Amino acid sequence: MTPPQGYHKARPGQVCLLKRSLYGLKQASRQWNIEFTNFLKKLGFVQSTHDHCLFTQHTGNLILILLMYVDDVILTGNSIDAINKCKLALDSKFTIKDLGPMKYFLGLEVARSTQATILSQIKYISDVLKDAGMFYCKPASCPLPQGLHLSPDSGEILDEPDMYLRLLGRLLYINLIRPDICYAVQHLSQFMSMPRKPHWEAALHVLRYLKGTLYQGLHYPVSNDLCLNAYCDSDWAACTFSRKSLSGYCIYLGPCLISWKTKKQTTVSKSSAEAEYRAMANTVCELLWISYVLQDLQVDIQLPIPLHCDSKAAMHIAANPVFHERTKHIEIDCHLVRDQLQQGFILPSHLPTQEQLADIFTKVLPTSRHDNLTRKLNLLPLPTST
Repeated sequence: MTPPQGYHKARPGQVCLLKRSLYGLKQASRQWNIEFTNFLKKLGFVQSTHDHCLFTQHTGNLILILLMYVDDVILTGNSIDAINKCKLALDSKFTIKDLGPMKYFLGLEVARSTQATILSQIKYISDVLKDAGMFYCKPASCPLPQGLHLSPDSGEILDEPDMYLRLLGRLLYINLIRPDICYAVQHLSQFMSMPRKPHWEAALHVLRYLKGTLYQGLHYPVSNDLCLNAYCDSDWAACTFSRKSLSGYCIYLGPCLISWKTKKQTTVSKSSAEAEYRAMANTVCELLWISYVLQDLQVDIQLPIPLHCDSKAAMHIAANPVFHERTKHIEIDCHLVRDQLQQGFILPSHLPTQEQLADIFTKVLPTSRHDNLTRKLNLLPLPTST
């Protein structure tokens, strides 16, 4: 590390010896991660190969689980003594600050009761509303209005596109525990390269919806049978300017919603059955990753995992090993569904569209249906006592 300009005390040929990684340096985060990971391994932790931020330690019946995000750490386990011992070891090496039981972590608020754990973002959403001047706005009943049609080339270009990009980034973070805005955020994220006035107005409509649902949070009941359950859906040719379809899924662990996503498919599907089949493939990939993480946590997985789909044609494609005119153009990676079905990892099952929970991730729904699916996602009003 060469001496900075203006520093004349250094002799010719001398360099600065870096003893500690500092914030702002390009390699700071990498060196910190390496140092912290090596120390955890010396303590007996094993780094997950499926999520490098997850560390576990199993000693007989004792288990410690450590989740790291840069320099913020969540530590839990089934032994208070083991947790305190780990804290002392970390403090002796890095001088940590113990905040006690988790109540607030990176904008996420955690409330506990004897029946459930509740995650919310009341303060973070309130700050976003205040920053956008929408804290006293009139609430909306849905994230996006019915019949909304946005395009990348209609409407006046924003003079300050940075405010749109900043707002979308915040909405993406709010989506961490608000699955009800997942479709809206995905839809608005398509216009970040050149946002226009209609896109900005639609983003403000999402804020109006968040204002009306500010005191809602994801409920995670204490009682759990630890059985995985998945729902997947698609909206064929939903993108009007690229004709690509949307995939959406949600995955439950017992009664707890643990994963959800809305994503535009990478290629144009020739039929609704093909779009549904690609949605099934995306869901299976997520189920495989979740199963690997649960194995790291020593959670036994009950197979096969029910995969609910409202397309009988897509289920027939998954069960039929014969290529024909309707499927020979589908990429090989999509047939992961067929392989996992034959191996007994998943069990596709048909359900009516009216009972499809993933429907909320693929389209704008009427208010009554949106509210009904939101409740089934365990996104409920916070108890008045919290």
